[in-house]
Amino acid sequence: MTAFLTPQELAEMLGENIKTLRLQKNNDRRSLCAQAGISETALRNLEGGKGATVNTFIRVMKALNKIEWLNQIAPTASINPLHIVKNKQRQRASRVTYGKKVSL
Repeated sequence: MTAFLTPQELAEMLGENIKTLRLQKNNDRRSLCAQAGISETALRNLEGGKGATVNTFIRVMKALNKIEWLNQIAPTASINPLHIVKNKQRQRASRVTYGKKVSL
């Protein structure tokens, strides 16, 4: 069902999870902000789903000792089996040619 959530709904759900985690660890906003090196407004926006920078999110996750959340969001890229067959690792994406019709 989460595939049908809007970005705003996902941000709110993430913020609620962060707030719940903070409260479970018995941290108030002020002390968490001091640990993370962010402002209280930035944390309030993150927890309220009102938008935050990636930097703020990473700092809060580190302060809450939840680095594994970051690993789940950005897992290490695995090797594509086709690259093994070619025995060559891609160095860059394919070039996009504008104005020309591409046949598939």
